[in-house]
Amino acid sequence: MSSLTPTGAWTSRDGRPGRLGVLFAAVWLVFLADAFRAAWDLAWQGTDPLRGWVGLLATLSFASVYVASFTWVRRRRQRMQLGVEPAAAVAVLGTLLALTVVMCVCVGEAGASGLVYVAVLGVLCLPARWAAVLTGVLALVTEVLGHTLAGWSSPAGLTFAICTAAFAMWGVSQLMARNVELIRAEEANARLAVADERNRFARDLHDILGHSLTVITVKAELANRLLDVDPERARAELLDLERLSRDALADVRRAVEGYRDLTLPGELARAREALRAAEIDADLPNSTDEVPSELRELFAWTVREGVTNVIRHSGATRCTVRLGASAVEVSDDGAGPRDDGVRAGTGLEGLRERATAAGAVLVTRTLDPRGFALSVSAR
Repeated sequence: MSSLTPTGAWTSRDGRPGRLGVLFAAVWLVFLADAFRAAWDLAWQGTDPLRGWVGLLATLSFASVYVASFTWVRRRRQRMQLGVEPAAAVAVLGTLLALTVVMCVCVGEAGASGLVYVAVLGVLCLPARWAAVLTGVLALVTEVLGHTLAGWSSPAGLTFAICTAAFAMWGVSQLMARNVELIRAEEANARLAVADERNRFARDLHDILGHSLTVITVKAELANRLLDVDPERARAELLDLERLSRDALADVRRAVEGYRDLTLPGELARAREALRAAEIDADLPNSTDEVPSELRELFAWTVREGVTNVIRHSGATRCTVRLGASAVEVSDDGAGPRDDGVRAGTGLEGLRERATAAGAVLVTRTLDPRGFALSVSAR
């Protein structure tokens, strides 16, 4: 599946996150440097090395949990999974908040920088409304701590960092979500295209083989009846059977290869032969010159479907095909449409689709006193 998204280590060919996308999270850990340095100084040079080592361990653990959580969320996006289960989101954010508290207790104000990362992961793990609430609460807590705890400086810079980081990640998250939706839409379109092509092929196969097999069946029945009374004619019908079967095979091959074009004169010739084999009087036109080129294929399909239905379902003794510059009609003097809707089956539905695509209209009607007519007219 193609995509307009550029490829590379950051973004894959289909628009999903690439291998090095995790560096997008890891590179921002530089803002934990103050907390790490403060813990390092306490551990090696301060008067309370225990607090320093605990703070150092808490800072390293915080960085590891953050990068692992960010990577986990991105891998979920790779699997086209938007959102995170509430229990998992609470566990991740709760762990980071607990480590942030430990960092603040051990190294003071420098440990509060962890709140920025909590806000960022909150945007990735929570619905937008709850992420906004979490960001607001973190900003409020930062302001309260900055103004109440001794030795803490103005919290405005940290509060601003929490809000801007959350907003920036919200934009990135929206972009990732749109990419996922675009990929899903492309995959859905591909599935629909395959289904549409499968339906088209099934319709064409019905139109092609339905007609040919009907004629072959009628000729086989006729040959069987003539074996004892007219062997020469029976032999001729069997020769026709062989030719018709070869034609049917060629039609199927053409359908498989994607060639759907028919010739109107060829279909009229086949209709004449098929009606004769079914012992139905045929009143067919001898010329197709007045039919414009753009309607010839549609009219050929109409003749094929109409004559096939006459032979299969009508019980008629006469079939008439009328051909004009903008319309074709196939009529018979049979029993008309059956109550079980046989005449409105797959073949007519396929013909209706072709007519609509060509800007024409398909009409079926019952004739008085008996009979049935199928017509296709250009608008």
